[in-house]
Formats: sequence, structure tokens, C-alpha cells
Amino acid sequence: MKKTAKLFVFSAPSGSGKTTIIRKILELYSQLVFSISATTRSKRGAEVDGVDYFFISEIEFLKKIDNDEFIEWEKFYDYYYGTLKSFVETRIENNQSVLLEVDVKGALKIKEKYPNSILIFIAPPSKEILKERLINRNTESKEDLLKRITRAEMELEYKDKFDYVVINNELNDAIEQVKKIIDKEITRRK
Repeated sequence: MKKTAKLFVFSAPSGSGKTTIIRKILELYSQLVFSISATTRSKRGAEVDGVDYFFISEIEFLKKIDNDEFIEWEKFYDYYYGTLKSFVETRIENNQSVLLEVDVKGALKIKEKYPNSILIFIAPPSKEILKERLINRNTESKEDLLKRITRAEMELEYKDKFDYVVINNELNDAIEQVKKIIDKEITRRK
């Protein structure tokens, strides 16, 4: 049987609506498996180990880097985040398409290692609207908010390196655009 598994890699600045779009796509496409990232940060609220993230110590994370166990990894906001090779490659071997949510640099690293992966960037309608969304979320200190805004500006510079850019001006329209991309790519054979 020919393997037709796909890697759908999503990136976006904080506040772009990426997580909301991904949740809806996962509801609509039961054949997509969400890639759970590893992180060294502590659990927040109701997060569950092995569901939201694989929560591991910094020592364990660094050992995994040394053993080349990540497809991509990044350190930001004092914590490490990474995509485990074993998780993704097991799904591909079982002919399951995987949806990954990573930062822009991680997405480009994945594209290098898996040239057939599909990179989807979720963009805000404008930088001003993105700033407004981040401020209205009211989830960060002023210092963290400034870090997120600065990071968002850097991430937006990478959007043209992605296969698709979806502008999330109206959530349902953005979800429809993503559905069309996934339908197109799932039916395409490589």
C-alpha cells in the first residue's frame, strides 16, 4: 500500500487565532493526528502531560537534543519546545497525516527535513489588529506582551516562505480557507 500521509505545519504569531483554527480542523478531520510537542515549562491550569505537551525536565530535553531526537526545537521565553521525531515518524509509518503547530523557524526546519510537508501560515489582518488582540487577551504582563509583539513582527517576516498564507480577518472564513487547503493536499498524491 502506498503511503500518502501528509505533514501539515501551522505557524502564526500569538493572537492570530491559530489555536482556535487548529482545534476546529482537528474536529472536522478525524484522520489528522495532532503532534504533541515537548516542553521544559511547567503545566498551566488544566494542561495534561501527553495531551497538551510532553512536560520534561531541561536535563532530559538537552539529552534528547544531543541524541538527535527532535525534528526541530527552539528555546524562547526561557523554555525549550520541540517536536519529537519518534512521535511524527511513527504516525507517518502508520500512514497517518500529522498536524503540527510550531514557530516559523521550526516550520522551516521541518520543511528542510520533510520537503513534502505543507506549511500554512495564519496571519492577522494587520499588525495593529494583532496588537489589539494581544492586549485584549489580557493574559500577559506588559513585559511579556512587548516580547510577544516583537516576536510577532519577526514571525510575520517569514510568511512568504510558507506554502499557504491564510489571513484570519473573520474566523469562519479562515477555517473554510484552511479546509480547502487540507482537502486539496489530502487528495494530492506524491
